[in-house]
Amino acid sequence: MRHDIQPNERAFTTKEVAEELGIATPTVRKYGQILERNGYEFMKDGDRRIFVRTDIASLEAIRDTERPKDDEAKELVEQQQERLASPNTTDVALSDTYGDSLTDPNQLREFLKLLSSELAATREMNTQLVNDMTELKTTVSRLRQDHHVISSGVGNFAQKTQTKFEKLTEQQKHHYESLLLEEKEKNEQLQQEIHNMRDEQRKEWQAQNDFNKRLEESMSSQPASTWGKILAIFRK
Repeated sequence: MRHDIQPNERAFTTKEVAEELGIATPTVRKYGQILERNGYEFMKDGDRRIFVRTDIASLEAIRDTERPKDDEAKELVEQQQERLASPNTTDVALSDTYGDSLTDPNQLREFLKLLSSELAATREMNTQLVNDMTELKTTVSRLRQDHHVISSGVGNFAQKTQTKFEKLTEQQKHHYESLLLEEKEKNEQLQQEIHNMRDEQRKEWQAQNDFNKRLEESMSSQPASTWGKILAIFRK
């Protein structure tokens, strides 16, 4: 419960605080939420926050801080708790804004106008949130599509690479088999040529042997004098 408010201290609406600080009403609510989640205590009329000067000073500190806003909020909460622990406490007085305003038609009209303005700002903020959610969903959908396209591309590239590798492997295999077959054929031809050369050599030896035999037979059948004449021819 707030006990740090001076007697008859004026209370301010969200719109009035926004105008004094030069920020939008949704920003006032945002800063108020930051303070509350760190333990700050506001006066409230139902769900609506009611601001006094110390609250405006806290919101201004949140606005102007260069530190993380939650760190600044924690320090402001500590300061508020010190004020609440002080024995010099008084009761809150809201008569300046919410007392006679409900009985005075002009002030009531102004009060309703403020409520209407804040309601419009709230609707505008909700519309912006809906638009942001729609944009976020669209972005997520695009990212999923991009991921699918990238995954498909990687898969197709891997498949093509595997196909090319298998094709090159098969071509290399056929090339080696062709070379092996050519070497085998050359080897068979060489062996056949060697075999033919050996047959020809064998035939020449056989022909030479036959000639030698005939010559020996011819020499053995001739008289010695005849062979002397033949040998004499060779001696010349």
